[in-house]
Amino acid sequence: MTGGRPGGSQEHAIGLDTLVRLQRRRPAPDPGHRLTLPDGMTAPLGCDAVAVPDRLGPLVVPRLPRLGCVYADGSHWWWIVPSDSDYALPWPSPAHYAVGALVTGPTRLIHRPDGTVPYTPPIPLYLALCRVTGTAPDWSRAVSA
Repeated sequence: MTGGRPGGSQEHAIGLDTLVRLQRRRPAPDPGHRLTLPDGMTAPLGCDAVAVPDRLGPLVVPRLPRLGCVYADGSHWWWIVPSDSDYALPWPSPAHYAVGALVTGPTRLIHRPDGTVPYTPPIPLYLALCRVTGTAPDWSRAVSA
């Protein structure tokens, strides 16, 4: 009984080549697509996006001083924000931050601002989301030593 376990069962080792082949056969996850800016709009600061469940979208809008491009996909509303608007800023749950404004499903533009800049200001958006989700802004939480 060479190469076997006590009790008669055989051990089968999987080689690295087999693991690589199995990984290559797995379907690649959908990398998504970038939200498309309307014609004539520019994004000098790059683009990321913040999504919230669509039930929260109408609660956020009246709390914002300026509304940039907003998209909907049937379950979420997406706001265009400048790149790196998540730097040191944990967006409140259930918000989702999408680097590069990458989304996986079809979207439609539901608001286009006047002018050529697509951004919703990120700090007012963050505060509005904190308010409608009942989350204290990160900087207002007690710091433990």
